[in-house]
Amino acid sequence: MKLSKYFTLEEVVSSQTASRLDLDNTPPEDIKTNLALTCRLADEVRELLGKPMLVSSGYRSPAVNAAVGGAARSAHMTGYALDFISPGFGTPEDVVRAVYRSKIDFDQIIMEGTWVHLSFAPAMRREALIKTEKGLVPAGDTYA
Repeated sequence: MKLSKYFTLEEVVSSQTASRLDLDNTPPEDIKTNLALTCRLADEVRELLGKPMLVSSGYRSPAVNAAVGGAARSAHMTGYALDFISPGFGTPEDVVRAVYRSKIDFDQIIMEGTWVHLSFAPAMRREALIKTEKGLVPAGDTYA
């Protein structure tokens, strides 16, 4: 089922962890609405990058989120977040820099090391963070 120009429901609910552990990762209808909004906003990122975004994690049911060690209030559980890479565009740091410097609205963008976490939760704080050994730290001027 197509949610936006570039994204399908199947790709944003697919979970290797759910498959491996036989966990249900079917989003309820209200979460599907959030996922559609997230995907439409992510279309803007895809247009900015000019290359595909390979989603490794989108929606996570509470059971899947717990199994992957996700944050207790993860935006993935409400359908507002995507983890992805865009190797055709560049490194995750290149992606974070490009999105942060753009005029695209987002809630959080996190440089997770080997992937990018992008949230479109309603707060839309345009918060850039970097995951370190000590946890999440503000990116400051790193991407300005």
